[in-house]
Amino acid sequence: MKISRHLHRRTAVKKMLSTLALLLILAALAGLSARYSVQFDITSNDRNSLSSVSQNVLNSLDGAVEIKAYIKKDPALRAQISQLIARYQKHKTDFTLTFIDPDTQPDKVRELAIPTTGALFVEYQKRSQRIGYLDESTLTQALLQLASADEHWITFLSGHGERSPDGHANFDLSRFSEELAQRNIRTQILNLAEMPAIPDNSALLVIAGPHAALLPGEMTLITDYIRQGGSLLWLTDPDNPPLPELEQILGIKKLPGTVLDASAGLYGINDPRFILVSRYSSHPVTQKFNTLTLYPIASAWSQLEENTFNSEALLKSSVKSWTETGTINGETRFDADSDEHDGPLTLAYALSRKHNNDSQQRIIVIGDGDFLANSYLDNVGNLDLGIRLINWLIDDERAIVIPSKNAQDKNLELSSLSVAIIGFSFLIIIPLMLITAGLMIWRKRKNR
Repeated sequence: MKISRHLHRRTAVKKMLSTLALLLILAALAGLSARYSVQFDITSNDRNSLSSVSQNVLNSLDGAVEIKAYIKKDPALRAQISQLIARYQKHKTDFTLTFIDPDTQPDKVRELAIPTTGALFVEYQKRSQRIGYLDESTLTQALLQLASADEHWITFLSGHGERSPDGHANFDLSRFSEELAQRNIRTQILNLAEMPAIPDNSALLVIAGPHAALLPGEMTLITDYIRQGGSLLWLTDPDNPPLPELEQILGIKKLPGTVLDASAGLYGINDPRFILVSRYSSHPVTQKFNTLTLYPIASAWSQLEENTFNSEALLKSSVKSWTETGTINGETRFDADSDEHDGPLTLAYALSRKHNNDSQQRIIVIGDGDFLANSYLDNVGNLDLGIRLINWLIDDERAIVIPSKNAQDKNLELSSLSVAIIGFSFLIIIPLMLITAGLMIWRKRKNR
């Protein structure tokens, strides 16, 4: 049967029109997908969506939220940030993200003390909060703190050469104080020689590395404060004088010497006095905290047999560390015959106990104060850990935990028999079926 030229032309035109219509439909769909974003999360635990906690926080915000990301032009990193922010924008339309290349604004970078790794600033109702690590929990926590009007006051002891929350020297804590102020946590300075009482509005007392011994009357005021259930953050360095009365009441003891770590060179650090911590306990302060923290020139702690607190080692050095009591030089080695202690060593303890059956007393002692100082605060995860410490100590109910959403049933486990059946089917049975079907079709066509 011959196909006429006219019929052939009509068939060709129909094919061309069908192809053109298909291309137009695809172009329209592409345009709609670029203009309107429609996503569906079909995972069993909604791990690609915001948690209900974050959605409730967004619903409570009255004004616009702006994220300013001082991040270099790294497409992969910027895409990762944009992907998380897009989840928030889905629930709040006035939630904006702006990328700023730090190289284009060096003055602003110096003013904000932005490290080379970059930083993000969350702005809401003329208030700003800086976050160094971005995930849903950190961002939602920042939004919650910006939206809250509650204030907490923490008191820093002074008069003995302590690190000052108002001082701008390298060893002072003004940068950390500024970060706390952004979270509605205010700082005040207390000289017990001038005002022999800890203010009633103080949620926390901070002893930040005194270089001179405290007077007996001052120590009595502090120990009475502890006995009455007061919260305390004690930062001490190897060269700080001991506070035996405080150690006794807390049930801990500061070990002599400076902690050295032979593994510091693995991180490109040539000074063994710089201790890097990468693993943490399951304590609420460090729960789900996986960022490195740096402790320059630290002391170690041990527990006394008599202790009325529930104590947990919060930070530990590596197995290659030890307390050096002698001269520190390039030939320094651990001396097992001396009073030196080998690692892992406890750099910090978290202490807690019930007080008056209705409240929990919380205390943290850390054998280093430099990690929160102006010189080192922006290194790795020091700032984030410092904020976590304060939030736990003041029992800040604004601190929330976003439940983790891990992929469920992502591993397929098969028995040996199942593996054998699947392998036999794909390697032998299915190929034989395809070959048989092909031969049958070939023979049928040949016999036509």
